[in-house]
Amino acid sequence: MVVYKVDRLTRSLTDFAKLVDLFDQHGVSFVSVTQAFNTTTSMGRLTLNVLLSFAQFEREVIGERVRDKIAASKAKGLFMGGGTALGYINRDKKLVIVPEEAEQVRWMFRRYLELGSVGLLLEEMNRLGIRTRLQTLSNGEKRGGGAYGKGALVYLLRNRCYVGEILHRGQIHAAEHEPIIDRETFEAVQASLAAKAITRKASTKASDFLLTGLLFDSACNRMTPSHSRKKGVRYRYYVSQAILQSRKDEAGEVFRVPAPELEAQIEQFVRLQASDPHGDVRAMIEARVARITVQTDSISVELAGPGADAGGAPAASGHIVSLPWSRKPFRATKGAIGGAAGVIITAADGQAVLAAIGRARRWLDEIMAGGTIAAIASREGKGERQIRLRMPLAFTPPDTMRQLLDSSMPAPSVTELARAIPLIWQTGPDPVNGCLPSTQ
Repeated sequence: MVVYKVDRLTRSLTDFAKLVDLFDQHGVSFVSVTQAFNTTTSMGRLTLNVLLSFAQFEREVIGERVRDKIAASKAKGLFMGGGTALGYINRDKKLVIVPEEAEQVRWMFRRYLELGSVGLLLEEMNRLGIRTRLQTLSNGEKRGGGAYGKGALVYLLRNRCYVGEILHRGQIHAAEHEPIIDRETFEAVQASLAAKAITRKASTKASDFLLTGLLFDSACNRMTPSHSRKKGVRYRYYVSQAILQSRKDEAGEVFRVPAPELEAQIEQFVRLQASDPHGDVRAMIEARVARITVQTDSISVELAGPGADAGGAPAASGHIVSLPWSRKPFRATKGAIGGAAGVIITAADGQAVLAAIGRARRWLDEIMAGGTIAAIASREGKGERQIRLRMPLAFTPPDTMRQLLDSSMPAPSVTELARAIPLIWQTGPDPVNGCLPSTQ
C-alpha cells in the first residue's frame, strides 16, 4: 500500500494500531511517498508514532475550532446550514420565508390547538393530501413528497425556528430570520404537547413485551407495544403503526391484538421446538424467531437464520411455520359460571391459560427449592408484581383443571382465573398425581 503521507492513512493512534495488525495478518506493507523511514526498526516505529501523535492532535484542534465557530455563529443568530424547516428557503446563507409553505405551517399549529391531538391532525392532513416538502437533490434524485409521520409532525410543532430562535446544545439564541408563528400560539402548542407526553420508565430490554420488533400485520406494518388501564388493571396490546400514525386505510386485517394470548402461543411454540423447554423464553424467541405476521385466521412465524437457540436446537433459516389463531373480541363475552372455584367461563384461549398454569407451577417449584421471585422476574423479563399476581395459578383446583383440559369447553382468561382461585378447596384425589393434575 502506497500513501502520500502517513497521516493520510489515518489520524488516530488507535485506528492505526488496528490497521497495522490487519496488515500483518494479510502480509501487507505500506510506504509513504514523502516520508522515508524504516518501520522495521525501533527508531522508525518511534518516528511513526510521533508523526501520528501530531496528526491526531491537529485533527482534534481543527474539530474544536470548527465547533467553536459554529457555536459562536449560532449565538449571533446566523444560519449554519443543514436542512431548512418547512416554510423557509436557504438563500445566500439566510432563511427567507416561502409564503405558501408558511401559511401551511400556520394552519398546522392552529389546527392542532383546535383538535388537541396529533393523531387527529394527521388524519385530517392525510384526508386533505398534505405531504412533506418535495426536494430535488444535486444529483437529480427527488426526496420527500410522502405522508407525514407522527414523529415528523411532532418535530415540526416543536421546532423553535418558527418563532425566530435557534437551538444549539440546549441553549436558545435569537435568530436573524423572521418568525412564522407568534409566541403565544407556539407556547400554547408546547404546553399541550408536554401535557400529553407519556414518560416510559422501563427500557425495551426490561419490558414485559416478548415480541417487540418481531410482530407485523398482514400489510407489513410493524406492530408496537401499547397498553391501557381500567380500574387499576393494565391491559397489554400490540398495535399496528398504521393505526398509531392515523393511516387506517393502510392497516392490515388485524391491527390490534391482546399481548398475553399471542405471547403465550408463541412461547408454547418455541418451547416445543427447543431441546430444553425450561430455558429463558426471551432468549429462545430472539434466537429462533425472525418475523411474526398476524392474520385473521393464522400466525405466520418465520424462523431465524442458522444457529442454535437457548436450548441448543438448530434453527432453520427462512422457514415459515403457520400457527392456528383467530381474532377474539376485546370485550369479554358473557358466559356460564363453571368449575369448583366458580370461575367465569369466557371465550379466551385455553392454550394460553394452560401455558400460564404451567409457568406458575414451575415458578412455585423454584421458590420451594430456595429461589426468589426477583430471580424469576429477571429471567422471565417480567415485573415482580406480575409474577406474584400469576403465582396463584399453581393452585388451580383439579375440577377446574379438568374443564380446561376438555377442549370442547371454553376457558377463563388468565387474569380472571388467577383472581378466582379459592384459598381453600376440597376434591377427590387425582388418579394420576394424587392432587393437582399435571400440566407439563
